[in-house]
Amino acid sequence: MSFRVTALTDPERTSSGYRLAWLAAGAGGEPLGSAFLRVFTREGQEHLTELRVDVHPAERRRGVGSRLLAAAVAAAREAGRRSVVAQADAGTPGDRFLAAHGFRGVLALTYARLALDAWDSGKADRIDAIVGRPHPGYRLVSWRGTVPDELADTFADSRRALDDMPMDDADHGVVVWDVERVRAAAKAVADRGDLLTTVAAVDESDGSVVGFCELVVPGDGTGDGQHYGTGVLPGHRGHGLGRWMKAEAIRLARAEHPRLGGLVTDTADSNTPMRGINDALGYVPTHRALQYQLDL
Repeated sequence: MSFRVTALTDPERTSSGYRLAWLAAGAGGEPLGSAFLRVFTREGQEHLTELRVDVHPAERRRGVGSRLLAAAVAAAREAGRRSVVAQADAGTPGDRFLAAHGFRGVLALTYARLALDAWDSGKADRIDAIVGRPHPGYRLVSWRGTVPDELADTFADSRRALDDMPMDDADHGVVVWDVERVRAAAKAVADRGDLLTTVAAVDESDGSVVGFCELVVPGDGTGDGQHYGTGVLPGHRGHGLGRWMKAEAIRLARAEHPRLGGLVTDTADSNTPMRGINDALGYVPTHRALQYQLDL
């Protein structure tokens, strides 16, 4: 089969990295597949790249994916990176492709969904009861979009809550967060037209943010919202703050986006505490995915 692979560079560079792309086309110019490689540049992730390869189903098993993969891996090596990570749903052609090309499975994820379009008064009462239950010494706050100035410093610091999140053998490094990065992340969500809502737990003794739960909703308020990160700083765990914040995020989603169909989340299989929270709040597993890694 005759085809060509053309390299492209995304002109937009962010504070966290940049993206490279390759397009595969047949002799007549017809598109066959693509590969995208995100090269991370922020402190703590300078070793990392993230890969996505897509080949049209009718064009698979003809070497297109392998050529695209080879181009991306060569670029990762040239950039001095030591890891290429990629993800595929379990049991799919992508899953088998990565395993056959030297990637090793490093993390299993379970995706789950909370149906909001089948909500009833019983479910609403249960969520309201969780939100309304006192947590002595703590209070909940929430905001849309960028964090308020008065909370920015401690919110950025609270991102350390994810540093010890179970990641099995995945080599993601430790992401270093500061106020600039927090604000840049919120801007990136807004720039693509989505809506970011953050619920945070605040320590009433000093007004600092000690936990957070982020939810991103499509700009038109329909379809499914996506949970991004939920975490509690180590010194404040064991008080039920994770479930409290996530329940409040559910309540706000229903109140502010009545046409939303559901909320989806993904959790490492080894993250037993968060999976327990999801189960308790009514999230139902939908499928599993595997994260793969190629060590360069």
